[in-house]
Amino acid sequence: MAGAVRGDDTTWSSGPVFILAAIGAAVGLGNVWKFPYVAGSNGGGAFVLVYIACVVLVALPILIGELLIGRLGHHSPPVAMHAVARQSGRSGGWSLIGWMGMITAFLVGTFYSVIAGWTLVYIVKAATGFGGADAASVGRQFDALLASPGVLTAWHSVFMFATVIIVGRGLHGGIERTVKFLMPALLLMLLAMMGYAAVEGDFAAGLDFLFRADFSKLSGEAIVTAVGQAFFSIGVATGLMMTYGAYVPQNVSLTRAALVIAGADTLVAVFAGLMIFPMVFQLGLDPGEGPGLVFVTLPAVFVEMPGGSLFGTVFFVLLAFAAITSMIATLEPIVAFARDRWSMRRWRASLVFGLAQWTIGLATVFSFNVWSDFHPLGGIDVFAGKTPFDLIDFFAANLMMPLGGMLIALFVGWRMRPATLDAELDFGRRVILKTWLFLLRVVAPVSILAILVNGLG
Repeated sequence: MAGAVRGDDTTWSSGPVFILAAIGAAVGLGNVWKFPYVAGSNGGGAFVLVYIACVVLVALPILIGELLIGRLGHHSPPVAMHAVARQSGRSGGWSLIGWMGMITAFLVGTFYSVIAGWTLVYIVKAATGFGGADAASVGRQFDALLASPGVLTAWHSVFMFATVIIVGRGLHGGIERTVKFLMPALLLMLLAMMGYAAVEGDFAAGLDFLFRADFSKLSGEAIVTAVGQAFFSIGVATGLMMTYGAYVPQNVSLTRAALVIAGADTLVAVFAGLMIFPMVFQLGLDPGEGPGLVFVTLPAVFVEMPGGSLFGTVFFVLLAFAAITSMIATLEPIVAFARDRWSMRRWRASLVFGLAQWTIGLATVFSFNVWSDFHPLGGIDVFAGKTPFDLIDFFAANLMMPLGGMLIALFVGWRMRPATLDAELDFGRRVILKTWLFLLRVVAPVSILAILVNGLG
């Protein structure tokens, strides 16, 4: 029999703190690192419009449903999902959704910590002017970093240690205290970096790139990518929103909270583009650089631009802050489950599962160097050429996350009692409730199916 979550971990101290924590969970490397290079690789403005549509029509409806399951179940994802299924007169087998979400978050955390460790390395590099390197050679520092398993492991360890400490200190003493400081600081740094880009960069070119829609550059692949990016960025179907929803006070409007969370997450992603692209265009660099945009192209920008050392440091501190608020949300669901199911103390659960994340994370570390030619499932066409890191990322982001999102949409849309949805969600007008149900029942599942087919292809 599952035990209740006890102590100061029962509820958030207030609605605004919950929203701040949820925004912190959603806003991460997906916004500041991934969104700009994905937008840059898919034509800019047209992709941004499709991305925003995917947030509104796919990610937001599922986010509302996931928060609702969390608050109704008031437990960790597997236990909450089982409880809500039984309350709805459905099979307890629907708890599979909770298991998938929790495991997905855990797996994402194993490689997220490694990539987040890169931001810590680059804080030091930027503060020291990248060792006096010129723009032509600064990119080689990233190659040298990836080639060093010892350095990657050290910074992965630092980041994982910080995550364990924060989660171990509890909901109020750890997570709330952290997001209350880091999220306002992140916003101030983001605005400062946008100001710097406006003064020193080609801001007009950045605006034109992000907001001028050229649909001739938009492919079917880009549309599927936009759906996936909306999922990845907001963090639905990873158990973290279900877990955070379990702590939401009853007087908090889930629909309004979800709108604020999704809106803030999208705004940060757009602001990140306005921060990065003007600097890239100022030096005539390629906005479609890909994953290397932040760790290869931007360091070259900071080396060349006035005040680059200072603002480069601010930029990578911003990245680190965004990463830690998301990273703690990948560990919290499984810690909550350990407390639910085994009555494990929070500190012990944080240490046990934090150590497990750190250990599995070594597979990602080695995938960039000593295991770069190791392809465990290379005999299967769809997995050909994939390193251990690629496989973890593939299963978590391309399969488990979209499948979990589809199941949440189908369960809430088709299997929960309409009276429960009407009572728990304050849409105000009946037509809005019906529109939300249509999005959950039809639009979201079809869109997510496209992600799954694309991922398997």
